[in-house]
Amino acid sequence: MYKTFAKLILKNEKICGILKSYDIIEAVPMHKKRKNERGYNQSELIAKEIAKHIEGIQYKKILKKIKNNERQSLLSKTARIQNVKGVYEVQESKIIKDKKIILFDDIYTTGSTAEECAKVLKLNQAKEVLVLTLAKR
Repeated sequence: MYKTFAKLILKNEKICGILKSYDIIEAVPMHKKRKNERGYNQSELIAKEIAKHIEGIQYKKILKKIKNNERQSLLSKTARIQNVKGVYEVQESKIIKDKKIILFDDIYTTGSTAEECAKVLKLNQAKEVLVLTLAKR
């Protein structure tokens, strides 16, 4: 299924043209406990597939989810913003210094998760962060 979603993005020449100007693609990470329960991170699989097909982009695990917070889908917009504060950290700052990063998440609802991840990347000297999603709810 993840390959089908990646193909939807890769078929769009305009999007691919934009993505080619970036250095790294990273998926919004899941907490280790949640990933073990589910068995996979769909966003990670899609991001890796995109990296395979766009020359010059590498998939790297940069972010780590350090707190197993409440699921965003269960919360109000206001609660979502608070729920993601301090939840993500960069594993190695030197990897992203002055790099253009694509942050991939399958669904964009309020933007709280993407904004928090982008903020953490920028604080660790990422040059630019582009949020790429499959769907907006």
